[in-house]
Amino acid sequence: MQFKDRRFAGQILAKELAAYTNRPDVLVLGLPRGGVPVAFEIAKALNAPIDVLVVRKLGVPHQEELAMGAIASGGVRIVNEYIISLAKISDEVVARVAVQEERELERRERLYRSNRPLPNLQGRTVILVDDGLATGATMWAAVVAVRKQQPAQIVIAVPVGAPETCHELEAKVDKIVCILTPSHFQSVGLWYKNFPQTTDEEVCDLLAKAPEGTYCWGDKPIHTY
Repeated sequence: MQFKDRRFAGQILAKELAAYTNRPDVLVLGLPRGGVPVAFEIAKALNAPIDVLVVRKLGVPHQEELAMGAIASGGVRIVNEYIISLAKISDEVVARVAVQEERELERRERLYRSNRPLPNLQGRTVILVDDGLATGATMWAAVVAVRKQQPAQIVIAVPVGAPETCHELEAKVDKIVCILTPSHFQSVGLWYKNFPQTTDEEVCDLLAKAPEGTYCWGDKPIHTY
């Protein structure tokens, strides 16, 4: 099975999350950039507010697809000591990569959120959405960032994920929903027919289509998808 594209994957995933429809405590957080088109479709189907939680992978130098850690909004940083030890990466290199990624994280925060703070997550059911899980580093950073705000429940929702990654994260959150866990995972993009890089413009456009849900929701937010 392959998903047509990210938004189609979000529509399928939303059906698995139907129990969260019209619940005032639910908030959907997309992980930019690729997770936002998926999250948009979920939020629309559930009639839930949507926002973004910016995360950045800390890639191994010259092997950037291999994560040695990740950072997230709120000053969260996690590292994979096994990968760092295996690749013999010094603390100085980790720090240098982290500084570079923090700059990009701050740039995206300014662009996507216009200096607006994250909504209060305390006591809420937070659905964290990405377009897939490979190593799970960025999703784990997102979980740590969200947990700092004491939500009532954390749910991970992804169309596809590596089986071992999904298993590891399942033990760290209240629930994980993943449509596909192929034994020969290889990469997230392999499970999509169309998998272009999501642009900053696309993220901003999707968020702009749900302004009330994204930025200024209250007890009874009005969603305009």
